[in-house]
Amino acid sequence: MFIRERQYSVEDLWVLSHQPETAGQRLELSEGELIAMTPAGGKHGVITLNIGSAVRAFVREGRLGFVTAAETGYILARNPDGRDTVRAPDVGFIAAGRLSEGLPDGYVPFAPDLAVEVVSPGDDADDLQLKVTQYLRAGTKLVLLIYPRSQTVVAWTPDRTETLSSGQAISGGDVLPGFSLPVEDVFVL
Repeated sequence: MFIRERQYSVEDLWVLSHQPETAGQRLELSEGELIAMTPAGGKHGVITLNIGSAVRAFVREGRLGFVTAAETGYILARNPDGRDTVRAPDVGFIAAGRLSEGLPDGYVPFAPDLAVEVVSPGDDADDLQLKVTQYLRAGTKLVLLIYPRSQTVVAWTPDRTETLSSGQAISGGDVLPGFSLPVEDVFVL
């Protein structure tokens, strides 16, 4: 849901998201527009944990970087006109070496290498496409859209899109070489 009061900056979002009246509310920023995210449902949470825990185990084993959860904000764009973008993927991955001083207390100052979004029943197709475009434009190398209803995964890279279903596996590609997860394992409840 877009909240169209005014244009917000990264700094505005940080202050607003730490106010008592917005405590517990997940907020994102899309080209200066504030977006209130509703709490996820039970299936959404389990599916997010399924893929997130598989990515995290792989990353930890190889000491490949950091895996983040849904509340982690990534600054995808800072614009002089104040139309900043901060997104919080359900699962994010940052390759080792990109954060020379470790994880910040604030938002991650750049796009994740991998962004995973679990699609909720009320998500709008145009909004999802905008989100994918924002990630890719900001430098994300792999975006995974997880569709619980159809039990499919759409993998986006800067140069191609692939739809995966049962019997196929999600690949880490150039982002997480060697990572593979059967699509059906994502949807185990």
